[in-house]
Amino acid sequence: ETPGSIHEGGELGYALSHAYGAAFDNPDLIVACVVGDGEAETGPLATSWHGNKFLNPAQDGAVLPILHLNGYKIANPTILARISHEELAKLFEGYGYQPHFVEGHDPLPMHQRMAATLELAIAEIKAIQQRAREQGVNTRPRSPMIILRTPKGWTGPKIVDGKKTEGSWRSHQVPFSDTADNPQHIRLLEQWMQSYRPDELFDANGTLLPELAELAPQGERRMGANPHANGGMLLKSLHLPDFRAYAVPVSNPGHDYAESTRVMGALLRDVMQLNQAARNFRVFGPDETASNRLGSLFEVTDRTWLADTLPEDEHLSATGRVMEILSEHTCQGWLEGYLLTGRHGLFSCYEAFIHIVDSMFNQHAKWLKVSKEIPWRQPIASLNYLLTSHVWRQDHNGFSHQDPGFIDHVVNKKADIIRVYLPPDANCLLYVTDKCLRSRDLVNVIVAGKQSQLQWLDMDAAIKHCSAGIGIWEWASNDHDAEPDVVLACAGDIPTLEVLAAVDLLRRHVPELRIRVINVMDLMTLQPREEHPHGLSGRDFDDLFTTDKPIIFAYHGYPWLIHRLCYRRTNHGNLHVRGYKEEGTTTTPFDMAVRNDLDRFHLVADVAVRVPKLADIAPHLKQKMRDKLIEHKEYIVRHGQDMEEIRHWTWPYPLTIDT
Repeated sequence: ETPGSIHEGGELGYALSHAYGAAFDNPDLIVACVVGDGEAETGPLATSWHGNKFLNPAQDGAVLPILHLNGYKIANPTILARISHEELAKLFEGYGYQPHFVEGHDPLPMHQRMAATLELAIAEIKAIQQRAREQGVNTRPRSPMIILRTPKGWTGPKIVDGKKTEGSWRSHQVPFSDTADNPQHIRLLEQWMQSYRPDELFDANGTLLPELAELAPQGERRMGANPHANGGMLLKSLHLPDFRAYAVPVSNPGHDYAESTRVMGALLRDVMQLNQAARNFRVFGPDETASNRLGSLFEVTDRTWLADTLPEDEHLSATGRVMEILSEHTCQGWLEGYLLTGRHGLFSCYEAFIHIVDSMFNQHAKWLKVSKEIPWRQPIASLNYLLTSHVWRQDHNGFSHQDPGFIDHVVNKKADIIRVYLPPDANCLLYVTDKCLRSRDLVNVIVAGKQSQLQWLDMDAAIKHCSAGIGIWEWASNDHDAEPDVVLACAGDIPTLEVLAAVDLLRRHVPELRIRVINVMDLMTLQPREEHPHGLSGRDFDDLFTTDKPIIFAYHGYPWLIHRLCYRRTNHGNLHVRGYKEEGTTTTPFDMAVRNDLDRFHLVADVAVRVPKLADIAPHLKQKMRDKLIEHKEYIVRHGQDMEEIRHWTWPYPLTIDT
């Protein structure tokens, strides 16, 4: 709501990472960032000082941190204000800055000192940039910063009710209240306001005097008119390749293998290449780009790096466009600053550890919600998350790496802000990536595995399926001429695999059973249309899921979310969801599904129990599935891997239905 702002504040810790994000690829921009000494105690801010190891003075702008030491938080002193001048200087010299101190309490000389120090800092920045742009970046420069020490509550009441206020924690926010009932406080408030001599600033109508107004900058030099603070004004669409060109050939569903995020990496590589000249696209992540199979990016760029290098280092350069630091907070802050000033980006992260930025996501979603209501705020590129190395393939890292709950957190936000996509294979992931990179004013969450997995849809089928976001997979269903006996639904790549394997088992054991398979790629289609713009109408939902047949739903995340999204649907009473229920350890991939009742054998047993026509054979079918689970457990203990029928299972039926 404040013109000239890209940083709302409120939740502390992100000012400096936003500032660095704004400066990347903005060679003519100097971002002055005021950091309070309270905010400086937060973990995200403490790491943000290292942004100077990623800022290239030859091609980026500059950040001028201004650490404001007023000594207190709400009720406590601040750490940086209570260490010696020498220790403070050495601390920031160790971070790679050249600190300039401005200290005092008398306003008039302090204004002069601050103005002179700002001039000095800007001159130093210009000199650093000129050398880098004329001679290249040979060493990392020591960039200036300002440490401003003033009393807390400066120029406010010195004493309130006999207690020191200026220069004390008591001046935080409201130094005194109850002015309506306390005449002494009213007089104190009047004296405080009169101390600023408003008669020397405004005329009788309350208008700023012309000679003072003339001191203000003109045009885009005004803070409120700076286009960098309304990034949508500067936003240019990305040059995107045709995602169809990266299609994985699928001759028959469930026969061919691919690593979905590796395929996505090839697309991102060419997005990076096509936008090199525009310099408006970066990929961010906490040391996981290669791990998440996005290594194709390093065919056309490097990791941004201005610290020291060693001969054995790979893909590090001052001109790199992949931003990696082992701080999810910093990655998110950089990306937000980059987006808010009119550029594009993607944040790749292990699914379990994206929770580290839960509250940062909150604040950005709130920003987007309010900015959409302000007519002069132009749309910006969406915040795009790729969550991979996900819960169902963290069997090797164990319980600590297994948490799909970020989705639950995201769906609490406004429906016109958030999107959640669970592409079941590589071709669907390509479609979704293209869609997200073209979108505006959204938070897009893509959850996709990086391991080699079966592929289901050719590109034409993937486009049709993803355009709708949800649909019947006709080739996997056998209810084409009648109502189904059961609906098997899935959302997520591993749930899709287990549902289709369960369908295979049911076809072999109960061939007369009519099964409808539904895949949900766009999770928000499950909500009613009145609740989310992507939601299905009541009629469309009932047409897909029926009004009275049992629904067995295999879901990537916590199962209760599906119930939340569907609770108003006609057939909710027949909805039975399997998903992650906090059962994890270091084990085999399939055992992760077994431990959470998401595997094919549990799904078949669920069908046996839920379908009335199977009542007579249900005990026998359940026992067969129980025996397979016992066999599985014994096998993995003996061999340390999943059974061959699990590892090598493929969809055994030919493609006979036009997808």
